[in-house]
Amino acid sequence: MLSLYLERFKRNRLAAAGLAIIVLLTLGAALAPALCPQDPTAQNLTQRLQGPSAQHWMGTDDLGRDVFSRLLTGTRVSLSVGFVAVGIALGVGTCLGLLAGFFGGRTDTFIMRWVDIMLSIPTLFLILAVLAFLGPNIYNVMIIIGLTSWPGLTRMVRGECLSVREREYVHAARLSGVSTPRLLFVHILPNVIAPILVSATLGVGGAILTESALSFLGLGVQPPMPSWGNILTIGKDYLHIAWWLSVFPACAILITVLAFNLLGEGLRDVLDPRT
Repeated sequence: MLSLYLERFKRNRLAAAGLAIIVLLTLGAALAPALCPQDPTAQNLTQRLQGPSAQHWMGTDDLGRDVFSRLLTGTRVSLSVGFVAVGIALGVGTCLGLLAGFFGGRTDTFIMRWVDIMLSIPTLFLILAVLAFLGPNIYNVMIIIGLTSWPGLTRMVRGECLSVREREYVHAARLSGVSTPRLLFVHILPNVIAPILVSATLGVGGAILTESALSFLGLGVQPPMPSWGNILTIGKDYLHIAWWLSVFPACAILITVLAFNLLGEGLRDVLDPRT
């Protein structure tokens, strides 16, 4: 079965390209301290707002800091926020979805009403309100994005669980005396894991976009720590004379989010039994 999935995935060139980009970004983020040609926080006012050159591949910013080094370091921030936030959302959404779908009744009603409440609140405004109260930093950004991203996943897992719990092998396991936790995590969860993986892959791109928007507004990652969003914040003030401060971080966000979306769509095609 695994070889069949791999063969399907290889035939999807866009998904394979997305995976290759994600692998390169992850390696770049992991090796950023060694790969950065200069200290990303080192200021040199004599070289401020210089264009791309052999010394500064992507130019310098308003304080003379190397943009390439800052973008490479910002990759670590963006991927960390994406993976941690999605991990939190996966943990909360999967558990609540399994409980709602398996037990039904009042448990299902209670959980789904909370999902409806969360979905009725504009996510970005909720995040802004919480960050204004707690204070902006990378850890709060990770937690808040994760804790506001679970409702959609909960609804999806619930729907899958409602279908799987009525299958013969689940009834057979229940009649044989299997405990409820074992039913949920051994017999049901493996059979709903495919849409969860797809949702998680797509969710990383969404979390990176949200973090970039928050940093652009000044409520995400705070200087001097570089982030794609706060590099864009500087770039908007010098767009007419320093285009590289906006173009390069914008391209980084575009390529990263596109790569995760291509990978997610590819996984959906590969793991969908109807294909």
